[in-house]
Amino acid sequence: MEEVIERRLRHSIDNEKSGFGKLPDLIFVDGGITQIRAAKLACEKCNVEIPIYGMVKNDKHRTKALINEERKEIPLSENAMNLITRFQDTVHDTAIEYHRKLREKESIKSKLDDIPGIGEKKKEILLKTFGSVEKIKEASIEELQKIKGINEDLAIKIKEELEK
Repeated sequence: MEEVIERRLRHSIDNEKSGFGKLPDLIFVDGGITQIRAAKLACEKCNVEIPIYGMVKNDKHRTKALINEERKEIPLSENAMNLITRFQDTVHDTAIEYHRKLREKESIKSKLDDIPGIGEKKKEILLKTFGSVEKIKEASIEELQKIKGINEDLAIKIKEELEK
């Protein structure tokens, strides 16, 4: 939490005209006092003073109030509650989408990714040419060398790695 907020603040400080632009007026954290303190440390490291509030949840994990560093609870009006709920929903949707993309990337990982000298482009060309990792494994060194950017040494390395 501290690292993420510090990066965000530094980005604003270092790139005032682009990116995130100016510093935030307020920071909400989706947790309690521990996350508030982490955010406060990030602000101190960046020499900025920004009010920080944590979200207090009810039994259904919905925000019912905000707390400050002194653990003083700040009740919310219905309009403020709705706004904060929209913030939370957006953040959660973004996090879910990010993790979904990570899982998708992981699911298309192959043995080729672990071979030094094989980047995304060569991997793509190999898979398009041969159709699968199994077919690449069955190909001869000479057939592999026909692929642009694959010399004899790399072809031998591919065969060795896929045989493991």
